[in-house]
Amino acid sequence: MAIKIFLGLSVAIWLPYGLFCFFQPGFLEGAAGLGLGSVTAETEVRAMYGGLQAAIGLLALAGLRKPELAKSALLALAFLSAGLATARLGGAAMAGDTTSYTLGAIGFEIVSFLCASALYRRAPQPEPAT
Repeated sequence: MAIKIFLGLSVAIWLPYGLFCFFQPGFLEGAAGLGLGSVTAETEVRAMYGGLQAAIGLLALAGLRKPELAKSALLALAFLSAGLATARLGGAAMAGDTTSYTLGAIGFEIVSFLCASALYRRAPQPEPAT
């Protein structure tokens, strides 16, 4: 049950946020201080904050809808969250400063990593395809 709850929450957070950032990339100018001074910058935000994060939500949805994919989805969510948190922590350390957006994102990513990792270890091994 905990796996379903975590995957459901992951869908509910990642997918709408990704879609919102895809359709409203300017939101991140104010929220995260990202400058969108070119078409390339706007397209990059649509891809990385929109497409990638929506895809993470869809990955969680696949694991939620198909139990045989749940363990793989948890593993992927653990790696993705760890990568985001590590890079964000490293970036903040290099910059020597943080914002509330950065701190909130780091907190979310660390909690996501810890939950996904713990649930992955407890998840049953999926049945082999026949």
